[in-house]
Amino acid sequence: MAQVQANGITVEYEQRGSGEPLLLVMGLGGQLTDWPEEFVDGLVEAGFQVTMFDNRDIGLSTEFDWEPPTRARTAITMLTKRAPAADYTIIDMAADAAALMDALGIESAHVVGMSMGGMIAQQLTIDHPQKVRSLTSIMSNPGDGKSGRIVGKVMAKMARLPPPERATGAQRSVDSFLLWSGPHFDPDIHRARAQRSIERSFRPIGTERQMAAIMASPDRTDGLGRVTAPTLVVHGLVDKLVKPSGGIATARAVPGSRLLMFPDMGHDLPVPRQPEIIGAIRRNADRAHPVVAAGSTLAS
Repeated sequence: MAQVQANGITVEYEQRGSGEPLLLVMGLGGQLTDWPEEFVDGLVEAGFQVTMFDNRDIGLSTEFDWEPPTRARTAITMLTKRAPAADYTIIDMAADAAALMDALGIESAHVVGMSMGGMIAQQLTIDHPQKVRSLTSIMSNPGDGKSGRIVGKVMAKMARLPPPERATGAQRSVDSFLLWSGPHFDPDIHRARAQRSIERSFRPIGTERQMAAIMASPDRTDGLGRVTAPTLVVHGLVDKLVKPSGGIATARAVPGSRLLMFPDMGHDLPVPRQPEIIGAIRRNADRAHPVVAAGSTLAS
């Protein structure tokens, strides 16, 4: 792993493999190490050079210091759909990703984002279309405030979970994922991964700031209507954190997009479905126009 300065912050990143550049964008509170090893290995085997990174406020990237809304205020905001105060938004996080690509000399890449990472990937495609060869948005939504909302009962159960603490954080993560993951979720595997993440970095307040950034961000629907990059939308039919309507709305917003939904996928990346998802990402990437060096021409 290594660090670069990008968009005025420090960004921790890791690259794996060789081939076509692919940028993986992690979701809310997730670190680059939270991507399943088998998923990253599958992308490398599919012919990609994979770049993963810690979003701002998480992992080993720059930590901010503004005070996020309280848990109670966040719940009220989610119910009333009023934007909270936030010192950065998804727009800023997409600018981080664009600047990371510049710092690494990546002119353009296939971009794959999961959950909040899907929102960042969408915004990156809207704001920097020349940098995105293809877009894959997984278990996300277009930020319209209507689609992909959390199931009410899940929100209530989340509110009753104890505040995150280092000593009990891994089990709390398991308890959270049990609320919204699909039938293939393995608590033991997740607990071990969560414990490794806690040992690497523990920033629960950063997650709260990222949540505020999501809620303070504008609707991306109109911008997605201008996207020309080949787009794949992946969602689970039993996702209770971002309901399937989020994926449907995202696919509807992007002209020519393709929607892939799994009946046994919640808000997670089920191991049995990962080969299919990787294959779909590969096929979507193959829809992209070849990148042509400056001054060269395509053979007719």
